[in-house]
Amino acid sequence: MKISLKKTVTAAMLAALTVALSGFYIPIGVSKCYPIQHMVNVLCAVFLGPGYGVMAAFCTSLIRNLMGTGSLLAFPGSMVGALLCGILYEKTGKLLPTYLGEVIGTGILGGMLCYPVAVVLMGKEAALFTYVMPFLMSTACGTIMAAAFVGVLEKSHVISYIRGVMGDA
Repeated sequence: MKISLKKTVTAAMLAALTVALSGFYIPIGVSKCYPIQHMVNVLCAVFLGPGYGVMAAFCTSLIRNLMGTGSLLAFPGSMVGALLCGILYEKTGKLLPTYLGEVIGTGILGGMLCYPVAVVLMGKEAALFTYVMPFLMSTACGTIMAAAFVGVLEKSHVISYIRGVMGDA
């Protein structure tokens, strides 16, 4: 992966934005959905690529953990979602597979990867699918927000402009 200063700075700004907005949540039943991370995962996939998306997700999770506002469970969920949706956008150039990649990567794969993190590193009792449903709800909210936002950007031709500025056009 060739490192681009523009993409690195953009990923850092998106990570900072995600940390700053991490207090925003949507209550759904007994669960709190934090959709901003998932929206940023999709934005990183579309504008920056999978490597930068994973880097932004890792930095966001690390900063939130250092601040005491996140948990270790943020790492597998956010990073797997960012990787999968980034790879799917890179390979297909289509938005629907990108959205599905975020939901499957974070909600299912990331939720399942939380099991060993919770049991081994956090000492919690959990089942393999314990975190799948809460992660699915959160990523679905964030992905819907991202789809609406990206849809507006696509209709106004901002996506092609930004990709050109980033050096991808």
